[in-house]
Amino acid sequence: MPQHAGGSLPDALFSADSVRRIDQYVIEQQGIDGFELMQSAARAAFRRLVVRWPGVEPLLVLCGAGNNGGDGYLMAANAVRHGLTVDCIAVSSTEKLSGDAFSAWQKAVADGVKVRQLADLSEPELTSAFENVNLIVDAMLGTGVSGAPREPFAGVIARCNRSELPVLAVDVPSGLNATTGAVLGEVVKATLTVTFIARKAGLYTGQGAAVCGEVIFEPLDVSAGVAGSGESPVAMLRHWEFVQSWLPKRSANAHKGQFGHVLVVAGDRGFGGAGLLAAEAAARSGAGLVSLATRPEHVTAALARCPSVMVHGLIHGSELPALLNAATVVVCGPGVGQSSWGQQMLQQVVESGKPRVLDADALNLLSSRVAVPAHNQILTPHPGEAAKLLNCLVPEIEADRLAAANKLQSHYGGVVLLKGAGTIIASGEAAVDIAGGSNPGMATGGMGDVLSGIIGALYAQMIESPVKAAAMGAVVHLEAANRASVDKGYMGLIPTDVIDALPQVFREAEPASNCRKGEK
Repeated sequence: MPQHAGGSLPDALFSADSVRRIDQYVIEQQGIDGFELMQSAARAAFRRLVVRWPGVEPLLVLCGAGNNGGDGYLMAANAVRHGLTVDCIAVSSTEKLSGDAFSAWQKAVADGVKVRQLADLSEPELTSAFENVNLIVDAMLGTGVSGAPREPFAGVIARCNRSELPVLAVDVPSGLNATTGAVLGEVVKATLTVTFIARKAGLYTGQGAAVCGEVIFEPLDVSAGVAGSGESPVAMLRHWEFVQSWLPKRSANAHKGQFGHVLVVAGDRGFGGAGLLAAEAAARSGAGLVSLATRPEHVTAALARCPSVMVHGLIHGSELPALLNAATVVVCGPGVGQSSWGQQMLQQVVESGKPRVLDADALNLLSSRVAVPAHNQILTPHPGEAAKLLNCLVPEIEADRLAAANKLQSHYGGVVLLKGAGTIIASGEAAVDIAGGSNPGMATGGMGDVLSGIIGALYAQMIESPVKAAAMGAVVHLEAANRASVDKGYMGLIPTDVIDALPQVFREAEPASNCRKGEK
């Protein structure tokens, strides 16, 4: 999970272009010398290196031609001054250096760093450089990357990854788009990424979640400059410690009617478990009442598993309106199928006008309908479903997840939750929400059903704030999975493990006043 440093707007995420403008503002308007700022970044990154890998050497520092390379040269100088053995390679010729990056190279050489030019190294020498070190510092390509890295960077990045050595990435792993989190070619797979000035959105979603390793933010004491620059964030990072305060407080005399009635419409033949997972997750997420409308053959199993859920066996869509009338929020889609039964169910849900969460097959069915935007719906597609909804290909979704979520929201209205590492929640506001973090154990069938149930229950309790319900649902889902993984691991994690962990997670958000005197 990313660490959260202090400073103004610590959870605001910016585009790469905005960060460059912030950097320029800090230098030109606040009078902070660019080279001094570069030295501060290098010192901060080196401190993190020493803390994470105390006493490790030799180091291989790989430097590019821009300011990112300048950070690397100054890190190498810091390491030499601290008595560490350093091999510093200029991946891009030092003849291309200018400005602060040139000054950084000059200082590194003056401090005793021996800089070797990549172009001067033979194949055996380059191979030896990677074989005879214990840690790599990646300072090759910074936030300016928008396409696939070209040679010689692509080849050096590939060597980094083949070495399987720990890597500290300076500001952003080389090859990662710092705005979108997309990867179009080779990319450094970092163990630790130390990023500066302002958080970059691409580090927290898409491939960024996979290649950045642990992300540590160093504001470099210029947070006032970030706020004063006038740059707007493209996203806000949401984590459990922050969203806890969104959970509605419960009075001592609370009753079930105050926390909403969630109706889960799900479970065609062969998919009865999907509806049950969603319904049980809703029950474990604070809904006052939970009903499940499913195929008649699933009723017995559902009651045996979760008797607190009111289960109804439906043969035809005409039976659904009576249940819809009693519901606060409808969750439709898990295992609902794409046969006539599922089509009838979705038709009734949409025509009811009830606040709704649409997932799974409901989204597949929705993609074949004429889009009618609705302000009171939450759509929860994974990239494949998102591609169907936008009539495009999955790689187009993953190339810019923020843009894809915003486009879905503009087409369909309401709130769109685009699943994946760094789940994105778009509501039509300028900045989307990103649920920070990922868990590989969640890559298994049924996890999305649990998420839809959690969101449905939170929506029922926060009916005026669907975006908060969606964002909190994504964060709670991840937090429960992380806690369940402590005992179960990743490969053994199943959806019911996440459901079982939900009470422990929500308990932390309950104010002490909810307990009777003497209880803890």
